[in-house]
Amino acid sequence: MGTKTLKRPHSATVKEAGEDEAEVPLTRRSEDEPVAKASRWTNKTRVLVLAARNINYRGRHLMTDIKGMMPHGKSDSKMQKKESLFAVNEIAEMKNCSKCLLFEGRKKKDVYMWAANVARGPSVKFEVENIHTMAELKMTGNCLAASRPLLSFCPTFSQDTHWTLIKELLTSIFGIPNQHPKSQPFFDHVFIFSVVDGKIWFRNYQIVEESGSLAEIGPRMVLNPIKVFDGAFSGQTLWENGSYITPCAKRSVIKRMKAGKYQQKLADKAAYEASRPTEPTYKVDETEEVFNTIETEDKENSDNNKLAMKRVFQNKPKKKGRK
Repeated sequence: MGTKTLKRPHSATVKEAGEDEAEVPLTRRSEDEPVAKASRWTNKTRVLVLAARNINYRGRHLMTDIKGMMPHGKSDSKMQKKESLFAVNEIAEMKNCSKCLLFEGRKKKDVYMWAANVARGPSVKFEVENIHTMAELKMTGNCLAASRPLLSFCPTFSQDTHWTLIKELLTSIFGIPNQHPKSQPFFDHVFIFSVVDGKIWFRNYQIVEESGSLAEIGPRMVLNPIKVFDGAFSGQTLWENGSYITPCAKRSVIKRMKAGKYQQKLADKAAYEASRPTEPTYKVDETEEVFNTIETEDKENSDNNKLAMKRVFQNKPKKKGRK
């Protein structure tokens, strides 16, 4: 039988040509492990975008456009009518979302939007007016999908406390986190929030050139703030818009105005008929009627023609039928 050769383990020292090699351990010690790199995506904000069941087609298209502009947004099925708004907090927690945008409809006409911080609040309720979606505007601007936007706010947001709070909430919702996995690492469009007559006007523009020229993309909407709450969809009222008028009250006022205009039109017509003169407003000389012979001659000629035609038809022989 031949002799068997035994292999040395890796940890054993090997001497070749008078040179010593360091001993290689079988396992790597914990202090020799590489240092874990810090994650570049630190802001893990996610926004839940959903709607209620009673929303109309225009609000639904607006929600779809906003969802397409927010790569850090998540969607869910529509809420049932019987569910309370407080159930949105549970839906957001299940979706691992810290912010929420809820679109709610009333009477298939009016659209409301809730912007809320799910964790501790606050939340703001807006009435959405003058909605124009991307499909109906057909603007020339076209930004790349999932690119990060620049947020531009007018100086009015820094004047009052409630505007500052709304600004921070809109910044945390519409601002795409840096190094987000689904976003692009560059800016090519701008979200502009302007306060005009106590309402927030939203516009979306594409940055065409480095010189600063802009092209509108859409959508358009006007946010009329109603109330600011301490919690998410609930809590104490921190601020309330005293000049806010509900859409139903606006429609009733317009209806009364139209009815008043119709009543005023009838009254004006009756007053005109009552004040209309029944006699000629200028003096008429009775002797001038002596020279009005043209009308009488025409009348006599027409009567004579009628008599002649009647005689012709009376003297016309009748046709005999076949036997």
